[in-house]
Amino acid sequence: MPRGGGTPNGGLLGQTNKTSFGKCKVTSKTSSGDITTIPGTRLIETLVVGGGGGSGTGNGGGGGGGAFKQVSCISVDGNTSYPITIGAGGSGSPGKPATGVQGGSSIAGFPSNPITSVGGGGGGSENSSGPINTGQPGGSGGGGNGYGAGPPSGPNTQAGGSGTACQGNDGGSGSVVSSGNYRGGGGGGAGQAGEAGNAAGPNCRGTGKGGDGSPSTITGSDVTYAGGGGGGGNSPTPGLTSGPGGSGGGGAGGISTPGPDVTATAGTANTGGGGGGGANGPDVSKAGGSGIVVVKELSKASGVWSMQSQFQLQSQGTWAGVVPNFICASGGTITESGDYRIHTFTSSGTFSISSAPTPGSNKVSYVVAAGGGGGGGCGTDGIGGGGGAGGYREGKHSPDPYSASPLAATPCSALSVDAFTDYAITVGAGGAKCTAGSVSTFSSITSAGGGKGGLRNSGSTGGSGGGGGHEHPGSAGNTPPTSPPQGNAGGAGINSSPIYPAGGGGGAAEAGNTDAQGEGGDGVASSINASAVTRAGGGGGGVNDSSTVKPGGDGGGGAGSNSSTAAQAGTANTGGGGGGGKGSPGQTSGGAGGSGVVIIRYKYK
Repeated sequence: MPRGGGTPNGGLLGQTNKTSFGKCKVTSKTSSGDITTIPGTRLIETLVVGGGGGSGTGNGGGGGGGAFKQVSCISVDGNTSYPITIGAGGSGSPGKPATGVQGGSSIAGFPSNPITSVGGGGGGSENSSGPINTGQPGGSGGGGNGYGAGPPSGPNTQAGGSGTACQGNDGGSGSVVSSGNYRGGGGGGAGQAGEAGNAAGPNCRGTGKGGDGSPSTITGSDVTYAGGGGGGGNSPTPGLTSGPGGSGGGGAGGISTPGPDVTATAGTANTGGGGGGGANGPDVSKAGGSGIVVVKELSKASGVWSMQSQFQLQSQGTWAGVVPNFICASGGTITESGDYRIHTFTSSGTFSISSAPTPGSNKVSYVVAAGGGGGGGCGTDGIGGGGGAGGYREGKHSPDPYSASPLAATPCSALSVDAFTDYAITVGAGGAKCTAGSVSTFSSITSAGGGKGGLRNSGSTGGSGGGGGHEHPGSAGNTPPTSPPQGNAGGAGINSSPIYPAGGGGGAAEAGNTDAQGEGGDGVASSINASAVTRAGGGGGGVNDSSTVKPGGDGGGGAGSNSSTAAQAGTANTGGGGGGGKGSPGQTSGGAGGSGVVIIRYKYK
């Protein structure tokens, strides 16, 4: 038992982890319904596998395996019921030319990190008089049909369906090798793409093997899930065999030969395996196997434990009191990219750390973008400047491979996080017309809201400054100052007949008016959430003209108004500034600024 007292760590200095007494209980859900945690559970690990795809018929492609997703360190409450949905296996093709049916999605409804694994894609079926019947997309893609719409003497190829990134793989293509040689492709599996159906492969195999699934030891045994179904086909000569299903419940494909025909088999229930493709003859297509959700309630202990207790728990495989190798956290919308987990907050919330490694390995990369300022234009005479972008700050942990913006301060700009700690996240709102945006915060990082656009004045300072109304200078950005700067100044408006253009709002990368008079300053791009996204562009200024529009800066900046067009709002969750409005005559209001965003990224495995 733990000893020591007065603090969560037994009165001693050292790592403290969130305590969970789940007793390593494992529950395998094979049908939909609730799962109820035991009273002491605070953290779980779960495996979610979608239903396998049904196969095609008539030299059919194998069904794809269901999506496979295993996630650890999910925060839960003890003695609480959570909804679980088990995806059904997709039915086989009802007949040519219909493809196999996609499997159903499996869903683990844990509010701190809901997980959906989609079903596997259906296999392609023969369609001699219509479009080529390719495999269908899904968790893993279905295999392409082995006959298609090309000349029956060959050669022609039918593509396999695409799989879901990080949860499955593509199906193999089917092909007509020569007259009578019809080779369906194997469905993709969670661990491997489906094999193409082509000339005789290993062991005289004619049709494509289903891709292998992925293994998991969450149940205490090494079990493989979400294998693809083998392709079906036809051979005019004896000796060729059909493609086997991939490991993890994939059904075997059927094949018609001068010798005994081989009948396709269905995917195995509760593995998410794809169905085996039907042969050329009377053999029918087969269904995919249903999915599964497995939940392991974790035992994680804080405090100081006796050597005897440690030895006993480690012998039982339930000791969790050691310092973890990776960060474990919850909060926001959670996605993954390779070995990295990403938490995206589009509204205020809490980033909760359940456990973290020793100092030096407890670093997180981040983007904190504030709300953009509203454009000038409040119903009075004058031409309104564009709203400034919300302040943009980024820190990157140097080993993290994503492409950061130029504002990621240095390789040492990541933040350290502490175990058993809740970090309040504030996502700043965009400012209404003629109103500055609001701050966004994470830990020690605060990004200032964008400045409002001016109307017969200079607007206001902020993360990036608001553009000046016509005849007025723009306002300063990077206020309060940070290093690197969180934004830039708004551009000046000018008294130039006939359009009297107001100034563009400042952006994270450049000042307003940099590209042209009245245009919003551009923002910066970062791939912190696994794809390049540009944020924090300034709003365009208004003009006194019916044909000219001043665009907002790249990164969500709204375009300014003219005599006939209303100003645009900044894009939500980019921190873009709102476009400037126009006073009478032809009065239009300034656009609202876009709300901010907070993104946190770290290595989790």
